[in-house]
Amino acid sequence: MFQRALLKEADVEPLAAGVLTVLETVGVLCQNGELLRALDAAGARVDPAAQRVQFPKPMQREYLEQFRTEHAPGDDDGHCAFTAPGMPGLGGQIAQFFYDDKQKARRRGNRDDFVTLTKLGEALHGDAGVGHSLLLTDVPPLLEPLAAALLMAEYASHPSPAFAWNVRQVDYLVEMGELLGRQDWFSWGAICFAHPLRFDKDVADKFVRRVRAGAPTGLTAMPVAGVTTPVTLEGFIVVSAAEHLATWIAARALNPTVPLGGSLWAGTPDPRTGEVSYSSFDAMLYGCTAVEFLRRWCGLEVVVGGGEYCSAKEPGLYAAQEKAYKALTIAAFTGRHPSLGQGMLDDGKVLSPVQLLLERDLTGGVAQYSRTVNATPEALALATIADVDVGLTKSYFETTHTLENFRECLWTPTLIDRSGWRGADQEAAILEKASREVQTLLAGYRKPAVDPGTLAAMRGVVDRAKRELL
Repeated sequence: MFQRALLKEADVEPLAAGVLTVLETVGVLCQNGELLRALDAAGARVDPAAQRVQFPKPMQREYLEQFRTEHAPGDDDGHCAFTAPGMPGLGGQIAQFFYDDKQKARRRGNRDDFVTLTKLGEALHGDAGVGHSLLLTDVPPLLEPLAAALLMAEYASHPSPAFAWNVRQVDYLVEMGELLGRQDWFSWGAICFAHPLRFDKDVADKFVRRVRAGAPTGLTAMPVAGVTTPVTLEGFIVVSAAEHLATWIAARALNPTVPLGGSLWAGTPDPRTGEVSYSSFDAMLYGCTAVEFLRRWCGLEVVVGGGEYCSAKEPGLYAAQEKAYKALTIAAFTGRHPSLGQGMLDDGKVLSPVQLLLERDLTGGVAQYSRTVNATPEALALATIADVDVGLTKSYFETTHTLENFRECLWTPTLIDRSGWRGADQEAAILEKASREVQTLLAGYRKPAVDPGTLAAMRGVVDRAKRELL
């Protein structure tokens, strides 16, 4: 599909020189001894006492050459098919707050709301798995993924792995998964180092274990222009690219064969309020340009963060369209259409079941672009064309051919009104309809049959973790 370039060829070299200089002179803070030793052995300048690492330019260039060789562009037949975005669901994107559509207010995530979301996910896409979607703030942080895993095991027929944000949680989750008959039942989730240029201890510890295990690794970066990077587009690119390059070098210093990747969620602040947006026009420019630079300079494809982080605070058509526009913008500048979201609001902080249903409706519309021409006799409809003739006595709308094919051929949303926005009253009716649909789905939920002994053994693991971790 269409991919618009934002960089001139002449821009790449000065930006690259800036990255090399930053990593050689500023370097990174690294709070993990094993990683410090691996980088030292790989040729970096390491100060263990200060936990600082600097990367000499020859070292950086050596790794860059390796990355470019591995990720050389392949053959392209000149045709890029549109791939439909995945249907929004309750997976591994974790919100901090739950939006109660009856109260029209958010509240901190808790076990009861997480169970509600798990039931909803089971009703919507149970066979595909239901994930860790809400933060349980009524549980001690170190136990939170274990508590979420236990609830998913009880309420979902295909529970997805819980997100282990601390390396000390991994072994407990693995043990719980083995009781369920699932290997390595945990999610590494995102590798989110602190900005700027800091490999903080909790994430660095998990990073080391992930890389040693050979799991695909890259930085899930969320830099903010004017806050964690310079405010200029060029300065943003230099600092954010330096963070990605340092992450890749660190990964290969630990494991020379680990697959590399990453994503970039660019943010920009409102100069009047200081509020950060990950969906504003300038934020999308910064993210798409930085990703293009990394691809052209290093050869690696870094994903621009998808539609789920939008600034809208309340559920509704505005939030859905903001996400859709963001996703289409990403597609225009990267050639790949991301997801429209997973029902989140306020830049990923809040999860709304009503918003999730609206986005599923909208995603069905975007998926229309993935349709291809299939010139079968039925599709060509020559007999129907001859029957309608020049349309003086009948139209295609009243033909049997249209009746038999319209559901397959036309976008027929369940909640969204295709006739267009007609004001606040109409939107309120749509939200109310979506709320009723949520309740209908929950009413139809049936708890899966799980061996009580298995759940008891899993609770025993959580109890042991409580004693050992707290």
